[in-house]
Amino acid sequence: MDKIEFFKMSGSGNDFIIIDNRRSTVDEDRLKNLIVGACRRKMSVGADGFILIEDSDTVDFKWRFYNSDGSRPEMCGNGARCAARFAFLNNIAAKTLAFETDAGVVAAEIIGERVKVQMPEPSRIKADFTIDLIDGPGTLSSVSTGVPHVIIETANLDDVDVFNRGREIRYHKSFAPDGTNVNFAAVLEENRIAIRTYERGVEDETLACGTGSIAAALVLAAKNGWQSPVNVRTRSGIMLTIHFTQSDSGFRDVYLEGDARVIYRGELWEEAYK
Repeated sequence: MDKIEFFKMSGSGNDFIIIDNRRSTVDEDRLKNLIVGACRRKMSVGADGFILIEDSDTVDFKWRFYNSDGSRPEMCGNGARCAARFAFLNNIAAKTLAFETDAGVVAAEIIGERVKVQMPEPSRIKADFTIDLIDGPGTLSSVSTGVPHVIIETANLDDVDVFNRGREIRYHKSFAPDGTNVNFAAVLEENRIAIRTYERGVEDETLACGTGSIAAALVLAAKNGWQSPVNVRTRSGIMLTIHFTQSDSGFRDVYLEGDARVIYRGELWEEAYK
């Protein structure tokens, strides 16, 4: 392949490589090697996720989203905001736009350097159930916000062993065969929480997770009787805002609002992903 133009973008510390692939720039036979190679920290660009922007027959564009290990989840909230702003900056879409994802069509609005994106309606909400862990029973909640998430409430986030505990739950038999993302959440005050996340596909803690922030916000809003919006402080220190409508039947009209900053634009050489 020739040198590939790309943007490096960050949504609240969750970082992505984004490529305009509307002219089939990327060689499909080498795509997996490109994703894994380019997302390596220190040896290449480094990123949590990899996004291809492609033509759509119905809306402004469609994306293909990949985790850094080459797996393909249905949705990524922080990635969605970055993809939307990328499309606006590259004259692919206007400030109000829509694009195709594996979880359905997503609508977004560009607000300066921030983006507000409509997310899939959450499903399979289950609160306060117990599973057996290495050191005894653990109580947690779960919800799908386009991808599966577990939420564990804790009093002190700094004391949590996110990698080891998160990895244990991510691969727990209760969530087989696909596994789950794992979020540890602490209530700071009414309508405000802090969160740390072990992300499936990245297989480590990330500085932010949009769908995880939504999951934690909705579960804690339901349990504490909070109204929209809920503010979520990510591990990067950047705040995400979760908007929603709640009724007896559950949650709808869920929006994720936060930054979508451009870090740099560059060219990928082949040696960057060999």
